[in-house]
Amino acid sequence: MIEARRATADDASEIVRLRGVMLASLAGADPAPGPWQQAARETLRERLTDPAELMAAFVVDAPDRGGELAACAVGTVERRLGGPGNPSGLTGYVFNVVTDPGHRRRGCSRACMEALLDWYRRLGVLRVDLRASEHGEPLYRSLGFRPTSGPTMRLTLPVTHPSTLEPMTGRPGCSPCP
Repeated sequence: MIEARRATADDASEIVRLRGVMLASLAGADPAPGPWQQAARETLRERLTDPAELMAAFVVDAPDRGGELAACAVGTVERRLGGPGNPSGLTGYVFNVVTDPGHRRRGCSRACMEALLDWYRRLGVLRVDLRASEHGEPLYRSLGFRPTSGPTMRLTLPVTHPSTLEPMTGRPGCSPCP
């Protein structure tokens, strides 16, 4: 039986490596190396040690390669406004579900997803969303995920280096936060 464990900050580099594997499978080519990798590692190191527990990753260690991961699944928790179907407003979002090509079809991603869903249950999260690839959809359906009826829309803003961002105060229509 495949067992997933909760990832630590020490797993950040391997989770980012697996993210590259996932992105390559979606785009058909390896993603270009760049600052995204260091930013992702820093985010993981910070968020996986945050006591607020708003992000978790579950991983399966590669049995044949010490220090490498076979698979991972990452999830976050967001508190939205509650409603009739989700009174607490707690909503989970799953991303970065990927298995290294040499370990596929053995249940690694399933083990990571089941551990992640258990984490959501322990936190009282009632609604969990994800975006499914064609290859991942059968796994997600088997875990109870269903397509939604609402259209998804996205706006991609231009990349701005954080050091060049202006503070919100002083802009027309903005006032300092209390």
